[in-house]
Amino acid sequence: MGDKAGTRVFKKSSPNCKVTVYLGKRDFVDHLDHVDPVDGVILVDPEYLKDRKVFVTLTCAFRYGREDLDVLGLSFRKDLYIFTFQAYPPIPEESKPHSRLQERLLKKLGQNAYPFHFSIPQNLPCSVTLQPGPEDTGKACGVDFEIRAFCAKSMEEKNHKRNSVRLVIRKVQYAPEKPGPQPMVETTRSFLMSDRSLHLEASLDKELYYHGEPISVNVHVTNNSTKTVKRVKISVRQYADICLFSTAQYKCPVAQIEADDQVASSSTFCKVYTLTPTLNNNREKRGLALDGKLKHEDTNLASSTIVKDVSNKEVLGVLVSYRVKVKLVVSRGGLLSSLLERDVSVELPFVLMHPKPSESSLSHSTSAVPMLDPPIDTNLIEFDTNSLIPDDDIVFEDFARLRLKGVIDKEEDC
Repeated sequence: MGDKAGTRVFKKSSPNCKVTVYLGKRDFVDHLDHVDPVDGVILVDPEYLKDRKVFVTLTCAFRYGREDLDVLGLSFRKDLYIFTFQAYPPIPEESKPHSRLQERLLKKLGQNAYPFHFSIPQNLPCSVTLQPGPEDTGKACGVDFEIRAFCAKSMEEKNHKRNSVRLVIRKVQYAPEKPGPQPMVETTRSFLMSDRSLHLEASLDKELYYHGEPISVNVHVTNNSTKTVKRVKISVRQYADICLFSTAQYKCPVAQIEADDQVASSSTFCKVYTLTPTLNNNREKRGLALDGKLKHEDTNLASSTIVKDVSNKEVLGVLVSYRVKVKLVVSRGGLLSSLLERDVSVELPFVLMHPKPSESSLSHSTSAVPMLDPPIDTNLIEFDTNSLIPDDDIVFEDFARLRLKGVIDKEEDC
């Protein structure tokens, strides 16, 4: 596309090239009070359509087991939300004003193009992928959103992959403009057979961190006890609440430091530790929650989930949060003490997210995750948005970068 300014539009066709879906973006932002509407256009070959109808379905599903385990009619997948929109013939009660992008696409594509729109409910989770193990095959576990477009005489009619379009989209959240207060926690521990205590105070330099940003942990220890602090352990932990049939919580360390810093009796200690949680250092951990990924793209650790109403029991899927744990390993004073006394620890919750991009970068971005390499298999087209150029002069540029040869051959055969 070069450096020419323009609006990029995602395009994907069915294997038989009879049905094509156009979307302005594949990332839809949850603003807490509303979610970006999903609006696009579907183009259908009139000779293929005949007396059939055109349907577009939006599905939010949670896969909680490996795809290769789906046997004997059992499926480790739960559909959290399904809505089907009839694009043709249009239903008057479901019609709504066209977006600017839909108007331009309809004008350019002609009378065989039909608009569709969806509103994503706010109680649906964001897109999350659970990192598969090296032996896992098939679709990864997690929450994903998918648009499926097809032609049929009725919604119940079975449709084949060759004449339908499937396009994965994502529901994402960005960091709030106003972060919360600086996390700080303290605790005092008294030990067996001692009237003096150990005081631990820990704090973070801020509450909100962006992916790839180092986290500074300030640790202050006042040791008035007779014990000696032998080591200091700092770890960043990811907590994933799986809300489905019941609620279960899984935790996984994503960054950790173990320092041989000692604090003797009747002394103080203060030090700042720095950790940076990244996916590159955790790729072998099966079940780790990652941001939902698009095909052929890399991703990152899952962003923190911001829930508008924490008391809402209808929220399903995967809810992600992070905490820094500070642990002091204390010397033991005999068998009884080692059995009864535990190490001193505190936890500091924080938020890990992507910054909200500017409006211009949102309209030109292909994903919520910044990529070092160009995205693959994006099926992008571009048309000029210069207001001085009439819509009739719009020229589509259809291309696909770094396509697999087999896919290119299929397209050429269409």
